[in-house]
Amino acid sequence: MTQLRIGNGYDIHRLGPDRDLILGGVKLPHHLGLVGHSDADVLTHAIMDAMLGALSLGDIGHYFPPSDDQWKGADSLKLLAAVNGLLLERGWQVSNIDSVIVAEQPKMKPHIAAMRANLAQVLGIAADQVGVKATTNEQLGPTGREEGIAAYAVALLAKT
Repeated sequence: MTQLRIGNGYDIHRLGPDRDLILGGVKLPHHLGLVGHSDADVLTHAIMDAMLGALSLGDIGHYFPPSDDQWKGADSLKLLAAVNGLLLERGWQVSNIDSVIVAEQPKMKPHIAAMRANLAQVLGIAADQVGVKATTNEQLGPTGREEGIAAYAVALLAKT
């Protein structure tokens, strides 16, 4: 019987001026970007936390603390590769990812295929093993007021 583990992740960042809006490694056209120590890619951050959580390895703040200047402006896809390496070292691999981006603007649909392709390439899996969906928050809460963007993710891991 195959050993499986499941983990979930969540992240939210404020929107602000003079920042790029990057989700799943894709730079989206928008007048605001996500504010954070790294590139603030909430989608990739939520996925990393789901992967780490599945193996009880803590969260991304443990590995890439915002107090450490080496992570300032870091490309989250590179951080994802490092997290994937931690899983592989322990004999686990991603079986599939499912995720949701919560944002009022911009529209995500034109960019989802590129996000899935980026994430799959870094994880060494097929794009059809990476689910990325998007929804609004119906103008409720901080994401609904367009103060930020959030993402939720679930990762299923299989023992190799």
